[in-house]
Amino acid sequence: MTESVRLAKYLAELVPCSRTEAEQYIQGGWVTVDEVVVEEAGFRVSPQQRVALLPDAVLQPVEPVTILLHLPTGIELAADASDAATALNASVIAKLLSPDNLSPDDRSGLRFLKHHLVGLNLVNPLEPKASGLVVLTQDWKITRKLVDDAAKIEQEYIVEVRGDIIPDGLQLLNHGLKFSGKPLPPVKISWQNETRLRFPLKAPPRGLIAHMCEKVGLEVVGMKRIRLGRVPMAGLPVGQWRYLLGYERF
Repeated sequence: MTESVRLAKYLAELVPCSRTEAEQYIQGGWVTVDEVVVEEAGFRVSPQQRVALLPDAVLQPVEPVTILLHLPTGIELAADASDAATALNASVIAKLLSPDNLSPDDRSGLRFLKHHLVGLNLVNPLEPKASGLVVLTQDWKITRKLVDDAAKIEQEYIVEVRGDIIPDGLQLLNHGLKFSGKPLPPVKISWQNETRLRFPLKAPPRGLIAHMCEKVGLEVVGMKRIRLGRVPMAGLPVGQWRYLLGYERF
């Protein structure tokens, strides 16, 4: 029996090109094995299989991407950087960020590649049980921006509440409450309707929104983040995702 070889090695001899160039072609989704696109350089092929480089193949590294996801209620992504949390996140993300869940309104023009799921960094994670806009990025510049400027970047939440707000409760929400023994800065919280409040906050710590609501007689039923900085979730349906466009800035 003839032994199989790594796809990158096989392609490098077939084209011909260097092994590094072969891996770039493969990661870029330009290589087929028996007419099926294969994106893993370590995929094993035998001489009997048909390996081909697509005619419109472009030799260039896969650029880092940033993904906007409308995270459904009931699905949580761990905020810590432990190996167990990273592995769990990777498994959940792989299921959520499938080609089937890519928004039909995505206007990036990018082809979905498996490489887009490698090394994604979860930035500004949601509180447990919250839903809404989640940012996952391979771009270190965006990670640095969202981490270093977290105290300046406004996050907007729509919070579903129940109960009867105390007199002057809305005024108190906007200015006058404390959290962890420290006065909170003035904000501009407003009613969206009879059961929903709009919370625009900068770097809100976990538990802050529930704490604020409790202090004015309200109980949080659910919360959804709809904006991070200048990037809104807009019409992104629950469970769907899209690529951040080149001109969008947080």
